[in-house]
Amino acid sequence: MTETKRGWLRGLPKAEIHLHLEGTITPETLVTLSQRHDKTPFTLEEARALYSYKDFPHFLSIFRLLNDHLQTPEDYSLIARAMMQNLHEQGVVHAEVYIAWGNILHFRPHLKVEDVMNAVEGARLQIERELGGPSIFWIADASRSLGVEATGVVFRMAAELRERFPTIVGVGIGGNETDNPIEWFRDPYRKAKEAGLRLTAHVGETTGPIKGPLQIREALAMDVERIGHGLAAQHDEELMDILAKRQIPVEINITSNILTGCCPSVEVHPLPQYLQRGMLCTLNSDDPTMFGCSCLGEYALASESYHLGLEEMKGLARNSINASFLSDERKMELINRVDNYSG
Repeated sequence: MTETKRGWLRGLPKAEIHLHLEGTITPETLVTLSQRHDKTPFTLEEARALYSYKDFPHFLSIFRLLNDHLQTPEDYSLIARAMMQNLHEQGVVHAEVYIAWGNILHFRPHLKVEDVMNAVEGARLQIERELGGPSIFWIADASRSLGVEATGVVFRMAAELRERFPTIVGVGIGGNETDNPIEWFRDPYRKAKEAGLRLTAHVGETTGPIKGPLQIREALAMDVERIGHGLAAQHDEELMDILAKRQIPVEINITSNILTGCCPSVEVHPLPQYLQRGMLCTLNSDDPTMFGCSCLGEYALASESYHLGLEEMKGLARNSINASFLSDERKMELINRVDNYSG
């Protein structure tokens, strides 16, 4: 890709709506965290070697290791500031970011989620003052592997803390989808909806061509508003039509899907098929430093790999804003910026 085109994509106003805060920790920052908390800190070479995955379970184990090095509110402030600075440099005007509350509550009980939120909110306000954005919403992330009860605790806490931190906009679950089907979590999702929280879920990522579409259908029946990954929809013609007709956003993460082994290659990723069917797809980086990617990089990858023109890329940017949980007024403001953008 030419620098001119990449520069055009960088300036294109866009939102990133599938992004894990903990997945933005760079090897260099991991060394800093390790020096703070480990008796024998990682060298930079050792830290970099961790960012390579054999399969999805291996990826989850490394994600857990990164979480284990976030031991204080100051650690969260450090990575939140770095994340927002990086998003600003990519031309991201708004982001909706998962924070793994489930892991905090289960594995680091000495940390209070409220203190973590104070820290990341302080970082958000600082970056907004210094750089003017991006705007940030937070999504409370529960881990399937920790069970239904633990998920309920995370979702109830999100409803409670939202009164103090209005930027907590919604809830979601990630983790091992194969052994923890979405329907087990029907009750926590119902209660979260009743509390006014927005609903997301990682679903149809790792569950294959048979179970995967059924899991996406279950999520839709539970009123999940955005489908994280949604790779398995490609195996169900009727489901793709439903997603297109209802314009349910599908949060696409191309590089993530390939490096976790969920998709064999860029060439066979279902994004082009989804777009052709009229599905509302967005481009995201998921865990960018863990996969060596970025939101901007995913725009460049999609444009080059699938021969998408500038107007089609503007369409994906509009999708990202429409799929966000921003107010209608703010969406219109940002979509007007996309429409008027010429580079």
